[in-house]
Amino acid sequence: MKIAISSLGKTSKSQVDPRFGRCPYFIIADTNSEEFEAIENTAGQTFQGAGITAAQLVANKEVQAIIAGNFGPKAVNVLSQSNIKIFRSPSDINIKEVIRKFKNNKLEEIFPDNISLKKGDKACSA
Repeated sequence: MKIAISSLGKTSKSQVDPRFGRCPYFIIADTNSEEFEAIENTAGQTFQGAGITAAQLVANKEVQAIIAGNFGPKAVNVLSQSNIKIFRSPSDINIKEVIRKFKNNKLEEIFPDNISLKKGDKACSA
């Protein structure tokens, strides 16, 4: 399965970024081969609409799932309309660990009708 993960860096040792729309990079990973590529999230530099633009960016990479610390409701709507599954991850783990958790079904799946912020979280750019 091809997945995208919000990342603070370009390697499998980089931490998951808690932000979706404004993360500096996405790691596009193949969960079968464990190959990955890092792409710059150009949407993170926009004034507004970063979540929507980032959702379109990962949808263009033909991923089947996206993982980040948190998502804004507009980004969730765009991702779900693109039939991309959405998962919330702890942000204090690295890319390699989050892929392992994903493969073991240990991440929370998010749906458009149950999107909510965890206490203390700030909305990521929608």
